[in-house]
Amino acid sequence: MAARTPEAEKRPGFFRQIRSLFTFTREVYPWLGWVLLGILIAGVLLGELIALLIQPDVWGFILWGIAGLMLGALAAMMTMTRISTKAMYRKIDGMPGAAGHVLSTMLGRNWRASEMPVGVNPKTQEAVYRAVGRGGVVIVGEGARGRLTRLMRDERMKVSRVAAGVPVHELYIGHGEDEVPISKLASTVKSYPKAIDRATMGAVVQRIESVSQSLASLPIPKGIDPTRARAPRPR
Repeated sequence: MAARTPEAEKRPGFFRQIRSLFTFTREVYPWLGWVLLGILIAGVLLGELIALLIQPDVWGFILWGIAGLMLGALAAMMTMTRISTKAMYRKIDGMPGAAGHVLSTMLGRNWRASEMPVGVNPKTQEAVYRAVGRGGVVIVGEGARGRLTRLMRDERMKVSRVAAGVPVHELYIGHGEDEVPISKLASTVKSYPKAIDRATMGAVVQRIESVSQSLASLPIPKGIDPTRARAPRPR
């Protein structure tokens, strides 16, 4: 019998993941427990109300109460998942590397991006990230906008040389005018209309990567720790 791998042995169980998700989210929203308890109670009351209307006997109250509890538990999990996403965005807002984390994990299959920046200022930690998808190429600047001008311009020129005719969008992370909050970065990128097909998208990715300079020798600013900043999701 084959030995179990360390990854399989260390993988947390379902209830441990739920507890981790709850703990993570409650650090940002201390009122989370009361909200979830209220949803569970509402589910049970809904089940009892249905029993009162269609099956007003002992077994009816028991069975519909259990059904209401299960429905409330499902609604509570869905609510906690949505709130945990907001908690994650609040934790990483303003942290170096937050844009790369969102681009690499939140865009889905129609976009390709890396958590590592494609351009960086090692002194000031301004960084530029790139995503390629059906909507074209998106260049995202993270840091002080004034110091990002050159990095953004260089990346746009590089993309334009190898992907002529492909739409190129520029975004700046922040809370100022014409800037995109980190919590809306993924939705903003995915909102761009489809401009290229999958074959063209793959070709653009290969062309850009072939001319991109290797960043292995550059001092990349320390980014967020995805294991701490990312809200753990139950599987």
